[in-house]
Amino acid sequence: FFSRMKTAGILILGLVACANAYVTPLVAPSAAVRAPRISKLGLSGQLQLAPKVHGRSSALYSSIASDDEEKKGFLAKMKSAIPPANERKKLFPLGMMFFCILFNYTILRDTKDVLMVTARGSGAEVIPFLKTYVNLPAAIGFTVLYSKMCDKMSQKKVFYSCVIPFLAFFASFALVLYPASGVIHPHALCDTLLAALPAGFSAPIAILRNWSFALFYVMAEMWGSVVVSLLFWGFANTVTTVSEAKKYYPLFGMGANVALIFSGQYVKLVSKLRGLAGPGVDAWGMSLKLLMGAVCASGGVMLGTYKYMQDKVLTDPNVILPSEPKKKKAKVKMGMRESAKFLMSSKYIRNLATLVVSYGMAINIVEVSWKSKLKAAFPDPNAYSAFMGNFSSATGAVTLIMMLLGRSIFQKYGWRTAALVTPTMIGVTGVMFFSLTLFSGFFTPVAAAFGMTPLMLAVFVGAAQNILSKSSKYSLFDPCKEMAYIPLDQDSKTKGKAAVDVIGNPLGKSGGSFIQQILIFGVGSLAASTPYLAAILGLIIVAWFNSANSLAKQFNEAMAVQEETLPPAIDADVVNGEIKDVTKGKQDPTGADSGVSAN
Repeated sequence: FFSRMKTAGILILGLVACANAYVTPLVAPSAAVRAPRISKLGLSGQLQLAPKVHGRSSALYSSIASDDEEKKGFLAKMKSAIPPANERKKLFPLGMMFFCILFNYTILRDTKDVLMVTARGSGAEVIPFLKTYVNLPAAIGFTVLYSKMCDKMSQKKVFYSCVIPFLAFFASFALVLYPASGVIHPHALCDTLLAALPAGFSAPIAILRNWSFALFYVMAEMWGSVVVSLLFWGFANTVTTVSEAKKYYPLFGMGANVALIFSGQYVKLVSKLRGLAGPGVDAWGMSLKLLMGAVCASGGVMLGTYKYMQDKVLTDPNVILPSEPKKKKAKVKMGMRESAKFLMSSKYIRNLATLVVSYGMAINIVEVSWKSKLKAAFPDPNAYSAFMGNFSSATGAVTLIMMLLGRSIFQKYGWRTAALVTPTMIGVTGVMFFSLTLFSGFFTPVAAAFGMTPLMLAVFVGAAQNILSKSSKYSLFDPCKEMAYIPLDQDSKTKGKAAVDVIGNPLGKSGGSFIQQILIFGVGSLAASTPYLAAILGLIIVAWFNSANSLAKQFNEAMAVQEETLPPAIDADVVNGEIKDVTKGKQDPTGADSGVSAN
């Protein structure tokens, strides 16, 4: 096992190196000029002057660099593509943290669906009600608590105070709550309510009947919003610069999406073990212990990595460059109403919120329809769980490919293009899924040609839609969103990010769920509401495009202002043989018109 893990680690490092080697010639030609000169001028680690002739760099050095570049072999290119030591020291721990967080999220996401959809008296129709009436209030309550924690606690204490209760709950659910579910769930009361109330109340009654499962569902959803979006990316934004973010944010997910593959196969393995349980054994309870045990172990590794970064990385001046001391401003404590007014007054924050809400609504509109077909195709919990395990592994594999493409998209085409890939992907694949659902009779011959029923073809097309949508989210949408926070002031970063990420995502999903509830009550069923859902999806995509274009303009303006106010840095970039100050975009501040190369 450890030999295979070592081999997998080597392969992951190889993928990162190959990605850097592939992208560098496209987006950083100056780096290709700098690297060969190290062997000629020495590894002094200092900026070295190149001779000038009539105000221009010597042609001799350019020809030497060109000759050396041609002589470099594949291994030399890979070596030069590996990040420098000071960047590796924070890049690898951040990648490990993201790996562990998404490993847990995949297991929790697959488990929560199986729990609620297959529970007694429940089904896929409870998901919109859960997102609207349970998940959204919980997210709002956490945002208020988080805002108060940020005012009174350090970032490190906030991180521990949020993560440890999550892990404690998941462990207690597998060991205490689930084994006692037959006692603590009010089945008799819910049966009485179901007989007395109209059939439209069956979904809310199912939530009350299986309240501990609903609580697990909410905590699993909150793990994605709080730990992934808020805690991890908030921490990453404090230890990386904009230039590092553009290079490495898409690559953070490479190791993390290997976690999707591993966690998906782990869920599938546990499903098989559950099927082998003997008579009288609570198979699902056994699998929950295995799944939550893996979640707690991965969470422990993540906490250990975070502590390592606090002790060894953040204290290293070679890794975290000291910034100019800033005058401390008195903290302004705002209530919930004042905070909302402050955030809504910012067009920048509103555009960010629109991106998050649009994604949540769009993916929810398609995903719930797909899960209803998934339950019809796989009514058995073991088969359902095994399919979701394969689904997660496929998502991880496709996302790895998107990560390789994502970096080149960021650095070659810019933030705007990268931000528009995800809505484009969701719009195109959504049209395919809804077309198959609306015109299933037309696609019957196509399904028969693949040896499937129209239902199974819809399941696989919906799975492909979800895989492509999620992979573009992980590789492009999330990095775009996190980069947009970097030029903001600290108050907007913390409180604005909390409102956008923790409320915005559930609000988007709850908004999509609320739309589905209205349509179901209005037209009678989820299937009958499909044409209306397709039209609403189109409107959401249009609003998404408009906000992304507006935010791209504001982001570029904010970055230009930030670069003008930053102090001079040692980092330099060679353009046409002359040094350019990266932070100010000017020539050598000494005023001399001499060519300078950086090794």
